[in-house]
Amino acid sequence: MALPGGAAAQEPLYIVNGTVREEISSIPPDLIERAERLPADEETIARYGPAATHGVLLVTLRHDRAARFTGDASFDDYIAARVVWSEREPAARVVLRYTVTPAGRAVVTRELEVTDRRLLRRVMRAVEEAPAWEPATKRGEAVASEGVLTVQLPAGKELPREAEVVIR
Repeated sequence: MALPGGAAAQEPLYIVNGTVREEISSIPPDLIERAERLPADEETIARYGPAATHGVLLVTLRHDRAARFTGDASFDDYIAARVVWSEREPAARVVLRYTVTPAGRAVVTRELEVTDRRLLRRVMRAVEEAPAWEPATKRGEAVASEGVLTVQLPAGKELPREAEVVIR
């Protein structure tokens, strides 16, 4: 990264789950379990080499391998394709937080947004009937992980705007 005046940014050495990375900005914050900054002292440089002259940022993720949906599309698209919602029905959206269990099942844990309870019921049924996931792993063991499911139907149709009150 260039700084004003042409000076180069003094980035620390990034180590994520034991592996050196060029950057960490692409890692979603909710996947980070712990981050520890080591100073650019003699001990750190002796341990990590010359690349650690600006310190080290050790990042531990919640898992080594993310959960992977085994369906024929992304989880959002898979669920949306299995919900029957005609063009005549109003546009609706459901946003749910879910956990992928170590056994590979998606379990809804929280409703984040629901604009139509009928759509919610249909989405919940599709989630229950969805194929199993390959669960996330940490040190070779299956672990729980979380995700967010967003389904808006009919596809391409805008949600109605909320009514606004203007007082003059």
